[in-house]
Amino acid sequence: MASPENRRPLKTRNTPMARRLARLLADRGASPDLISATSVAFAALGGALLLTGGQAEGQIRALPFLGAAACIQLRLLCNMLDGMVAVEHGAGSPVGPIWNELPDRFADVLLLAGAGYSVWSSHLAGGAEAGWICACLALTTAYVRELGRGLGFPADFAGPMAKPQRMAALTVGALASALEPLWGWRGVSLYIVLVVIGLGTAVTIARRTRTLARRLAERDREGS
Repeated sequence: MASPENRRPLKTRNTPMARRLARLLADRGASPDLISATSVAFAALGGALLLTGGQAEGQIRALPFLGAAACIQLRLLCNMLDGMVAVEHGAGSPVGPIWNELPDRFADVLLLAGAGYSVWSSHLAGGAEAGWICACLALTTAYVRELGRGLGFPADFAGPMAKPQRMAALTVGALASALEPLWGWRGVSLYIVLVVIGLGTAVTIARRTRTLARRLAERDREGS
């Protein structure tokens, strides 16, 4: 569940469909914390489907990859709706900040590591390592953001490869993997996507760290 001061700016939050879904969940008494937990379930299923797709043979391998793409988007939908139900419908709980952050970290690892093992199961060297590197980098972006908040600064959601962009890229990779038999690839699409995610996330960490260092320097000058 997102607190008002720690909400990622999302245009989709203002769409009529999102507002109707949030209202429906709130009217049904859905807990924002449970919605957050559900995002991890979708991530676990998505990671398992990515691995299954990497192991499958022939055209049937498209099905798990399509399912994985859907799970990635459902994970993001949960991430949006938990905050809407909590903040806009007043259903937040005292432990909401924990549920806002911790499930996201598990979800990132499950999906990115799952993608890496999917590449590895396609017998491409370094696939599993690429997935784990991306997972570690994703955790680090969140760490730098929360470090800044712990030091009293606003949350920094800067990209170029923040969570929405990572998940968008991974969705594209899953969809491309579903079509790989058409051009004779196997695991290459996800491999390329993991490299892009890894490089983009490393840039994101550097950018957020630089911003945090600048903010600390400015505060020090103002206090001197």
